Amino acid sequence: MNLTHTKLQPFPHSPPLTHPTFLFSSRSLLPFPRNLKPAHVSPSFLYKKHTLLRYGCFGVSRSRTRSSISEVEEEQKQKPVLVKRAYPFDEIEPKWQRYWEQNRTFRTPNDVDTSKPKFYVLDMFPYPSGAGLHVGHPLGYTATDVLARFKRMQGYNVLHPMGWDAFGLPAEQYAIETGTHPKLTTLRNINRFRSQLKSLGFSYDWDREISTIEPEYYKWTQWIFLQLLKRGLAYQAEVPVNWCPALGTVLANEEVVDGVSERGGHPVIRKPMRQWMLKITAYADRLLEDLDELDWPESIKEMQRNWIGRSEGAEVEFCVLDSDGMETDMKITVYTTRPDTIFGATYLVVAPEYTLLSSIVSTEQRESVEGYQDIASRKSDLERTELLKEKTGVFSGCYAKNPTSGEPIPIWVADYVLGSYGTGAIMAVPAHDARDHEFASKFNIPIKWVVTPNNGSCVESGKAYSGEGIIVNSSNLKVGLDINGLSSKEAAYKVIEWAEKVGKGKKKVNYKLRDWLFARQRYWGEPIPVIFLEDSGESLPVLESELPLTLPELDDFTPSGTGEPPLSKAVSWIKTIDPSSGKPATRETNTMPQWAGSCWYYLRFMDPKNSNELVDKAKEKYWSPVDVYVGGAEHAVLHLLYSRFWHKVLYDIGVVSTKEPFKCVINQGIILGEVQYTACKDTYENYISADSADVLGEYLQEIIPEERVVKSGEFFVLKDNPNIRLIARAHKMSKSRGNVVNPDDVVSEYGADSLRLYEMFMGPFRDSKTWNTSGIEGVHRFLGRTWRLIVGSPLHHGAFRDGTLVTDEEPTTEQLRALHKCIAKVTGNRRDKVQHWNFCNDGVH
Repeated sequence: MNLTHTKLQPFPHSPPLTHPTFLFSSRSLLPFPRNLKPAHVSPSFLYKKHTLLRYGCFGVSRSRTRSSISEVEEEQKQKPVLVKRAYPFDEIEPKWQRYWEQNRTFRTPNDVDTSKPKFYVLDMFPYPSGAGLHVGHPLGYTATDVLARFKRMQGYNVLHPMGWDAFGLPAEQYAIETGTHPKLTTLRNINRFRSQLKSLGFSYDWDREISTIEPEYYKWTQWIFLQLLKRGLAYQAEVPVNWCPALGTVLANEEVVDGVSERGGHPVIRKPMRQWMLKITAYADRLLEDLDELDWPESIKEMQRNWIGRSEGAEVEFCVLDSDGMETDMKITVYTTRPDTIFGATYLVVAPEYTLLSSIVSTEQRESVEGYQDIASRKSDLERTELLKEKTGVFSGCYAKNPTSGEPIPIWVADYVLGSYGTGAIMAVPAHDARDHEFASKFNIPIKWVVTPNNGSCVESGKAYSGEGIIVNSSNLKVGLDINGLSSKEAAYKVIEWAEKVGKGKKKVNYKLRDWLFARQRYWGEPIPVIFLEDSGESLPVLESELPLTLPELDDFTPSGTGEPPLSKAVSWIKTIDPSSGKPATRETNTMPQWAGSCWYYLRFMDPKNSNELVDKAKEKYWSPVDVYVGGAEHAVLHLLYSRFWHKVLYDIGVVSTKEPFKCVINQGIILGEVQYTACKDTYENYISADSADVLGEYLQEIIPEERVVKSGEFFVLKDNPNIRLIARAHKMSKSRGNVVNPDDVVSEYGADSLRLYEMFMGPFRDSKTWNTSGIEGVHRFLGRTWRLIVGSPLHHGAFRDGTLVTDEEPTTEQLRALHKCIAKVTGNRRDKVQHWNFCNDGVH
């Protein structure tokens, strides 16, 4: 059969791009009465349908598809089809997957025709864990695959690569437990991930595959670090860090939960250590301002704005008093965003790790303060700043002088103040800050009102008023400051002006954003390309010509327990010579964090085999920026922020041509495990309704299988006792809950098309969704019905005849009209309908 014989073939005459990645409803397939059997369809129309199906090009609204699937399910219940294989995915999918691999169908040539438009669609590349993929991974991968295929058919040069974020703590922990080198474990996991992705039929360009653990890749990660070092953006500092003795490494704040490590549940303490830092704060304003130019969801941009946390205020000095109430030379500088309330500051709070605390604390209070410091060191920053937690603190035994009122105020130590934010000290105004009010109420500290609401309304008793208003009780002619009667903004300006005039403070812009802690006490990470002269300790960069600085082979990956990284055991590797002076030197033994390799990988995909530069300028200029970047919401802040920071540095030094790396970012929702039904029981093990269980206080729970459950109105109840309401809840997939669904099992039973189609029609792309096996069964039956449009009805013994119903006949005008209506529905009425397909909160319009 001549597949190209038609005057109106709508797509390029090239090998099939996919086994049917069906993105259509039954209505789009059937421009004829629904009760008309497939045998009555014109063969030429089926030819056109067959061509379109092979290219996987249909797309319609989700609501329409849901309707068609439910119709199919209902039809199947009423009239079951007894066939051996309704849709022979086990023949179709392996055949075309072999074809694509042998013919490198989805390869993007190294040199493309740059006169054609480009489309760079990228998934956030995965960490290859030992568990392999779960069904949540293909959600984003399928969406980007739809876009990649669609853009190819529109004539775009498409870049759609895949790689591996392969350094990280899990592989190192497994190496410690089993003695297996982390590279062996990682490569094994990569092979498993790759095999799973290929079985799902994604159109990745595997010729561009990269891995962050390969020296050819991390050579350029190290090169970027050297550029940061040259520009003063990488430096060393003694900073308090989250130290986990059991893991033998420093953990980021997000890796610490409830005072223990997220991995393994080991105790974590705060400990000062020498660390490499990256000065991301130098780019804070640009990171903030350039958000406005991005086509990102506003929620993601707002998360980044909050993380950067720019605020304008003032730094004010409070003089520390001695035991006789006299001023000393010691000053506590506080940062405040509300200088208008300074007359209401009735106490100061310093962080437990405040640098001057040991000099401030009284002899009588020293033991109490040191005990409190020890407790605070075991908490993460997130725990300490949790708004709902009960406030704790201890009096330092010392006082300071409020510079405006002249009154002595106590200095307290409390963990809700962080040493890493501002100056590590705050002035507490309990009348106008809820957190300070709670603390003052607990410890009987005076509360002084200095702001009244503009509308004169009364403030609720026992609560702080944090809004702006008219200033009261704020005058001290002895120091030359009177702000009574002014608005909050006017008062703030006048206080700053006064503080600068008398040398008590200054205007200040502050950020919540902290410099990036860029060192880990791990083996399995990129070596930091720095050496230290033995005689002076001076740090020097490794010569660029000596990159990559590769990891030495080690047999012992266990932590030293002292804070020294595992690389300190590679004695022969550590000792080196400074090539410039010939002096003996030692190598840096910390390694880079896992974030490093993932900060710039999108650039390497543009030119993955280039050994002379990070990326060819012409290729970067053509492919940049990434047009669509899809990944989990858990990366909405740090990964994106770090990538943007590095990209701006590379922009400043002329490596890249754009200010931002990602034009459009989309976060897919989480796929939850199947709904779990739980019944409540009293202490006698009698079933009780879930709506009355809380009254008992204590009750037992029993998981109920789905076949014993029925829906009653808005609730689920026991089938044999409808009076017993059940708890129905879907949980995040995890091994501990036993609710992980392996895509290998789904593909084996239903095929990759069923999985991909089902995930695309589960619900709005950004929302969390619940896995339902009966849903994929319905999709699979739908594909069977579609398949019968092509091959005809099954024979009496259940098998299908050889060949299909397609012919080379010219389509009729009516058939062409139906075809082009379908194409218009997919691509029309919107700038790029497929690109927005199922990404919008309410689906396609």
